[in-house]
Amino acid sequence: MYQLPKSQDLGVNPCSACLDKQREIDRLREEVARLRSQLCQRKRDAAAAPFASSTPSSKIPIEPNATPHQIGKRGGAQLGHTGHGRHAVLAADAERVVAVGDTCPRCGGGLVAKGWQTRSVLEMQPVIVEPVQYRLQKKYCATCQCGVCASAPGVLPKSLFGNQLTAHVLTSHYLHGEPLGRISERLGLGLGALIEMAHRVAQPFLSVIKELSVEYCQTLVRHADETGWRTDGQSGYAWLFCTEKTNIFLFRRTRSAAVAKEVLGTDPLPGVLVVDRYGGYNRAPVALQYCYAHLLRDVEDLGKEFASEVEVQAFAATLIPLLSQAMHLRRQPISDAAYYEQARQIKQQIILVTEAEAEHPGIRNIQDLFHDKAGRLYHWVESREVPAENNRAERELRPTVIARKVSFGSQSEAGAKTRETWMTVLATLRKRVQHPQQRLKEVLDALARDPRADVHQLLWAADTS
Repeated sequence: MYQLPKSQDLGVNPCSACLDKQREIDRLREEVARLRSQLCQRKRDAAAAPFASSTPSSKIPIEPNATPHQIGKRGGAQLGHTGHGRHAVLAADAERVVAVGDTCPRCGGGLVAKGWQTRSVLEMQPVIVEPVQYRLQKKYCATCQCGVCASAPGVLPKSLFGNQLTAHVLTSHYLHGEPLGRISERLGLGLGALIEMAHRVAQPFLSVIKELSVEYCQTLVRHADETGWRTDGQSGYAWLFCTEKTNIFLFRRTRSAAVAKEVLGTDPLPGVLVVDRYGGYNRAPVALQYCYAHLLRDVEDLGKEFASEVEVQAFAATLIPLLSQAMHLRRQPISDAAYYEQARQIKQQIILVTEAEAEHPGIRNIQDLFHDKAGRLYHWVESREVPAENNRAERELRPTVIARKVSFGSQSEAGAKTRETWMTVLATLRKRVQHPQQRLKEVLDALARDPRADVHQLLWAADTS
């Protein structure tokens, strides 16, 4: 190997083995630095979450530990709550009274009566599918001079399933969210037969959505919201339009304003529509009330993003309590006069905060929203019936989100159409009657007797709520 003269020694190690080791060390250092950078990025993503404070739990990679406040939070009813405990069942109200204790449990001998001790128990009959054969008698009517054949009671024409079983399956799946596969396994019925039954029985109820839309537009306080829903493998949306007495579900491929127009129409409407700030409702022919819960989260996110900015922290600390007070005010046990007085005071304080001079661009963005959209932010001040948040729609859309996680959406356009029909009918029935399944069974029985009966009148005529 060639050796440099001492006079030309430049301080470089000419050993090839040492050079290979140094190259390996440099490569490992670069890999460690790259992995460390990726780890830091993942930690930041986990802390920030893809949708900030609005991120659903399914998209949070690491569930945070419970805080000491959450651990020490007392369960049960609030202090002073009277409660609604169980009450004893009187013999006159019991479905059956069973006498127990004729013989001694130890020796089996006879016993001497010494009175009674009662115990109230709630019981139910097991849900068992039983095959039934109806003998439909054929006779001749001398008056009409024609043959007459009896109809099976409680069964729709050409149906394999009785109306009680049909109502049970539809309510379990579309109202309570039980998967059809589980219902099929529990009842011992074919999955395909249940799907076909749901499609066929839904046909007389297709007009219900249009008729309920008329009622929805006549109500003075309405809510609307939407969430993702896949149909036949394609991305789409589940829309909810609801009031205190009505739920209307629509499953569409689009999130455009055309869906809102389908329900709200184009003629000016009275009252208020409570929504988030999605632009699809901007052309709705009705006054809009923006949800303060979304605004509050925006302010909270701003405070978290700029935790070291004094101006931002002061702005968030002032505005967040005001937004929270606005959302909770209508539920306070106060008179209407006291409500409107406090509402006006909260509004004035919000205006003072959002119109104050600010240098931080994040604060100015939120202030611009309150200034530019002032006509959509204070309807709750003028009417106690108008909430400052859209919690009703958020809560009533949550079962659909759970169904999406379980079923991954609808498998066909027909399935989406059937789902929107039954979810609309059953969710609205739950708001209007005490026993939705029983009412649906009664409507199906009426249709079995007269297929031309008015479904809308049958569903809501005896509204007990």
